Amino acid sequence: MSEAGRVALAREGWVASRWTRLNHAPRITGVDLARGLAVLGMFAAHLLTITDEFDIAEPETWVAVAEGRSSILFATLAGVSIGLMTGGRTPLPPDALTTARYRIAVRACLLWVIGALLIATTVPVFVILPAYAVLFLLALPLTGLRARPLFVLAGVLAVTMPFVQVILDALPVWNTALGVEASVALGWHYPFTTWIAFVVAGLGVARAGVTTLSVQGLLAAVGMALAAVGYGLDAATGSTTAEEATSYVGALWTARPHSTGLLEVIGSGGFALFALGICLLACRTVLVWVVLPLRAVGAMPLTAYTLQLAVWAVVAALTLDRVGDLTGFRALEPFRPFALGTVVFCTAWALLVGRGPLETLLDRGARFVAPGRRR
Repeated sequence: MSEAGRVALAREGWVASRWTRLNHAPRITGVDLARGLAVLGMFAAHLLTITDEFDIAEPETWVAVAEGRSSILFATLAGVSIGLMTGGRTPLPPDALTTARYRIAVRACLLWVIGALLIATTVPVFVILPAYAVLFLLALPLTGLRARPLFVLAGVLAVTMPFVQVILDALPVWNTALGVEASVALGWHYPFTTWIAFVVAGLGVARAGVTTLSVQGLLAAVGMALAAVGYGLDAATGSTTAEEATSYVGALWTARPHSTGLLEVIGSGGFALFALGICLLACRTVLVWVVLPLRAVGAMPLTAYTLQLAVWAVVAALTLDRVGDLTGFRALEPFRPFALGTVVFCTAWALLVGRGPLETLLDRGARFVAPGRRR
């Protein structure tokens, strides 16, 4: 803890200082809320059997919004986090930016290791952390850019890379033993070649000034428009499942979750921006206190995500024939206890301890390897 932190702790007291940390700058409450929703959305995608497609007119299908969109929101928020770590609205000066880049690179390496350990548990989900690590590294050269070029680049990537992605996904190498290992190591279920667009968009949001009301309103409005275009085109002209599997155009022209089709990138990318904008606007109101438990989850998303999979592995090992039995585990109806347990744990930890344990590990590891220049 820094000297300033020790002074603040002595003045406020432990619990009061934890409350201040969770609810005041430099934390951005709306970003924490969006992260919390993304984490719980991934819980739903993992733990619930979702058979119906999302239909806004049918409330019983609303849980399907978690499928695919939660992980894209998570990736977009990764870009926001990178932007905030490298200066927020204005990129850091060169020396400080270099130190920040080294620290982000260390975080990426640690994320990959944690992801590899989670994959080794054989829990039957596509672990997002290896892809997250690759995306962190790819974003490093872009951290010196301002908002406008970042948004232009994100837009160009979003509308061009899906055309390439269809070809990349069809390469025979993925059917070889080496290809299977490479896809796991790279987190290819979340292919960095296209998903970098979401990270760049999030980095642009941070550079635009994520705490300003005008930017928050634009995020909600532009995100809604993009989602309407992507999902609207899919509803009117989107490919069928058979067409996706048999033709280039079919694989491209779809918004199906995890397809990385052009319409998914536009629609779900827009949804991520919309969700972030709404969360930021909501946290300008009294709702900021109502959603405090969700914000606590969002303040330690790595801990929440990792803990879910670790507990899953233990419970499955004790109750099922094998950890990889997804149908058997879902039959235990684990979503509610997992979600509630995570919210309670994260809220208690945030208020009584502070920063999440894995977030602390990444921060200290990064600062140890890249301590920065001492004056």
